Amino acid sequence: MSKQQTLISPCKLKGKGLHIGKEVNITLLPAEINHGIVFKRIDIEHQPLIPASIELVNETARGTVITNKDGITVRTIEHLMASLAGMGIDNVLIELDGEEIPILDGSAKYFVDAMHKAGIMEQEAERKTYELKEVVRWKDENSEIELMAIPSETFKVSVLVDYKTKVLGQQYAELHNIDDFAKEIAPCRTFCFLHEILPLIKNNLIKGGDLDNAIVYVNQLPDKSDIKKIASIFNHQEISVENTGILNNVSLHYQNEVARHKLLDVIGDLRLIPYHLKAHIIAKCTGHTANVNFARLLLKKIKEGEQNPVFDIFKKPILSSNEIKAKLPHRYPFLLVDKIIELDQMRVVGIKNTSINESFFIGHFPQEPVMPGVLIVEGLAQTGGVLVLSQVPDPENYLTFFLSIDKVKFRTKVSPGDVLIYEMILLEPIRRGLARMKGKAYVNNKIAAEGEFLAQITKDK
Repeated sequence: MSKQQTLISPCKLKGKGLHIGKEVNITLLPAEINHGIVFKRIDIEHQPLIPASIELVNETARGTVITNKDGITVRTIEHLMASLAGMGIDNVLIELDGEEIPILDGSAKYFVDAMHKAGIMEQEAERKTYELKEVVRWKDENSEIELMAIPSETFKVSVLVDYKTKVLGQQYAELHNIDDFAKEIAPCRTFCFLHEILPLIKNNLIKGGDLDNAIVYVNQLPDKSDIKKIASIFNHQEISVENTGILNNVSLHYQNEVARHKLLDVIGDLRLIPYHLKAHIIAKCTGHTANVNFARLLLKKIKEGEQNPVFDIFKKPILSSNEIKAKLPHRYPFLLVDKIIELDQMRVVGIKNTSINESFFIGHFPQEPVMPGVLIVEGLAQTGGVLVLSQVPDPENYLTFFLSIDKVKFRTKVSPGDVLIYEMILLEPIRRGLARMKGKAYVNNKIAAEGEFLAQITKDK
C-alpha cells in the first residue's frame, strides 16, 4: 500500500478560461488526510465547496464540468485533474475566483511545474487503491469509441485516435508509468480543427481560445472571409492558411501530440473516481463524454466488488469499556460501544458485542430479535464521540451533540450474538467545534448501516 500525498506549500496560477474567457486566479492548498480533491469558489458568498467526483459531472461538451447539489459549477477541470493524478496528489483544496479553470497553454505543464515547485509530502494514511480483478469494457454502439480496463499490477494507459483525416491520420500513445507523466504527457496541448472554430464561437464557446493555447489543424481550407473572421477573433492581423497542416506552422512537442493529449484527458477524467487504479486502460477514439461514462461504469463495478475492511477484533483494545466511560457520559443501558480497537486523529473503530440479554431485543421483536437501526446509528455516533473527544485534553468536561445525520442506509440486520464493528472517519479537520464524519457499521463482513454525521463539541456546564 502507498501513502496519501499533499502539497508542502500553496501554489498559485492565473489565466483565462478557455470557453468563458474570463481571467481566473486559482490557489492549490495543502489538505489533511482523507480530504480528497475539493474545489472552493471564493468568488461566491459562503464560498461553496465542489468535490472532484465523477458523480457530480453534469456536462462533457468540450470539457469536463462538475456541479454540486446547490448548482455551483467548476468548468474545464480535466487538465488540472490529470496533473494531480500525474503528481500523485490525493488531498488538496483548490480555491478559484471564477467558474472555469485557466487553460494556460492548453496543456498540463504549468500545473505540474507549480506543484513541483510547491513540493509534495507523504501523509500518515494509506491511499485508496483498487486492483481490478476483471476486464471492464464500455462501447458506444453508434461509433468506434471504446474504452477497456484490463487487470494490471500498475496503472497504465494506451490511447488510439483516428479522426479519419489526412492531416492527422491515426495516432497512438501510451504511458506505462504514471511517474513519467510530467515529462511525457503534461506538455501536450489541446487541439481542434480550423473548420470547428466559427461553429464553436457561434455556440458561445472558446472565448478564451488563442493560437497560444491550442494546436489548430487545417484539414480543409476555409473561405478567405472566414479566415479574416478567425484572425480578428484571435487578435491576429493575419493567420497563415496556405495548405492543410497546422495553423501558423506551430511546432509540435511530439509527432503524436494529439494522442498524448487525449491520454492526458483520460487520466484527468478517471481521476474523478475516488481510487487509484491498478489497471491497464485502453481507449479508442475517446472524448470526455465516453471517458465519464466509462468512469461511472468502473466505479459501479468497484462498488459491486469492493471488499469490506478487515478488522482484528481480538487484539488488545486501545480503550476498554471503563476508559470509554471516562470520555462519554453514556451509561447502561445506553452505552452501545464496548471497546475501541483503532484510533488516530481522523479515524476510530469500535466494537459492540450484542447479546440476547439486551433489553431492546425483548420487544424488537419477540419472535425475531433484531437490533433497532436507530441504535446502530447511535452506536456509530458514540464511537464518533470518542474520536472527537479524544482530541481535547479534558474530555470529561465536554459533550458531543449531533446536529444532523444524512444519507443513512440500513443494509443487513443485526441479531443476538453478532459482533458489530463501528468505523467513523472525519471528512475534514474539526473546525469551530464542528466535526463532519462518515460512518459504517459492519456485521458478518457486511455493511449493516452507514451514514454521514455532523456533530458539535460543547463545554459541559
